[in-house]
Amino acid sequence: MSSLWTPQGEHRVPRETEHAKGSAGEGGARPEAPAAAGPAGATPGRAQSAPAPARPAGPEAAEPSEEEIRRLTEELAAAPVEDVIANHCYGLFELAALHLSVRPAQLDKARLAIDGLGLLVEGLGERLGPHAKDLSEGLNQLRLFYVNLSDAPGAGNRAGEA
Repeated sequence: MSSLWTPQGEHRVPRETEHAKGSAGEGGARPEAPAAAGPAGATPGRAQSAPAPARPAGPEAAEPSEEEIRRLTEELAAAPVEDVIANHCYGLFELAALHLSVRPAQLDKARLAIDGLGLLVEGLGERLGPHAKDLSEGLNQLRLFYVNLSDAPGAGNRAGEA
């Protein structure tokens, strides 16, 4: 089960099933809807206009219909690309912050998330539109926090250590 992010929230999307294979023709595979997992939790400035509809989690969750998958795919295709990318950037920010906040800090894991965020934010720059400034400031805050933690005695696993 993967998920599909739309401006209205994250929606679970099943992988190809036997039923879906049958409707695509004998032995034919249908292309999957684009999967994009947005981070859990609310982050100020996140490009999300409404909460995701409640859907039960786990094996008892009802599978979305073909129509629902089509509708969600259309919503994602209509969403501004810079909003979708910014949503993923906020996820990387949250991931880095998580690894910096545990004790001892997991510096190697945090560094990977910070580096990934840096590649997106600095590589895309102003193409991120209204999100560029906030994401750049967040990246700088993470980097500063990382340096402060890595210089502290007993900081946990040191950057570059396995």
